[in-house]
Amino acid sequence: MARPRVFVSSTYYDLKHIRSSIDLFIESLGYDSVLSEKGDIAYTHEKPLDESCYREAEGADLFVLIVGGRYGSEISSVSKKYSLSFFDKYESITKKEYESAVMRDIPIYVLIESGVYIEYQTFLRNKGNENVNYAHVDSINIFYLIEEILRKPRNNPIHTFERFSDIESWLREQWAGLFRELLNRQSQQQQFAALTAQVSGLKEVNETLKKYLEALMTGVTPDKTSELIESEERRLEDMERQSALKDNRFIRFIIDNFEVSFDDVMLILKKATSPENLSDLVATKSLREDASYFIINLLKDVPGAQNDLNNARLIIGADPFPFESQGSR
Repeated sequence: MARPRVFVSSTYYDLKHIRSSIDLFIESLGYDSVLSEKGDIAYTHEKPLDESCYREAEGADLFVLIVGGRYGSEISSVSKKYSLSFFDKYESITKKEYESAVMRDIPIYVLIESGVYIEYQTFLRNKGNENVNYAHVDSINIFYLIEEILRKPRNNPIHTFERFSDIESWLREQWAGLFRELLNRQSQQQQFAALTAQVSGLKEVNETLKKYLEALMTGVTPDKTSELIESEERRLEDMERQSALKDNRFIRFIIDNFEVSFDDVMLILKKATSPENLSDLVATKSLREDASYFIINLLKDVPGAQNDLNNARLIIGADPFPFESQGSR
């Protein structure tokens, strides 16, 4: 199963102990941490090293920016300045990594050392004054970076820290909240899907009532009326069967994972003479070469898969397959 990738962006030498601790914390959650010193970044030989960092930042699932007292090295795409003063403006690699994550709209979490954030308040009161001495930062650009982050209308949660435990507790709460939000969103989507199915069912019933009313108004003979009623009953029953099949977990899994249409699954379900034959029939319709192997192992190893398949066959009026030890699954 794919694990969330968390890109950690910061300067290295002043924050290496924090980076080491956050690496262990992320791995303890079962996530994959991406830090340059671990060798997690695949560098491309024909491009500067920092370009590969930006690519990895764009491909992450979560992005953590740690802002300390150092602004970092200048990006490779500009002419290098040999001597940079405190007030010289330039783009750092760390800032560019952050901007790469912003461009992809990856969930971003910003952690700022408490001393740096306090001096940022001093900076706001003394903008343009180059006579102010700042004790906690090596470049005025750190304050401009913080200012840029705070100006974002969203995706810019900030937390200050003095020790790593402050970082750990905040990120744990943030990611737990994110997980809960995703679960709630999934539940809402399921409720919406159920409501859509109900509306679709009402539409079919309304269609039937419309036909009955038209038959009544046009004076259809009793024989024709009986035929119409029987035809509509069969149509509604067929719609109910299709709805039940679409709610079946095994059928949904085949459609979602092997890109087989619902109509093709219906035909396969009717034609299949055994689980092995069914898996082969799915493979002929799927672009995945491992479809047959995967379905056989699914039916063998996943609890409930056999019952779901046989329930689907019962819905279409077919006999269930005689699985071994089916009752225990």
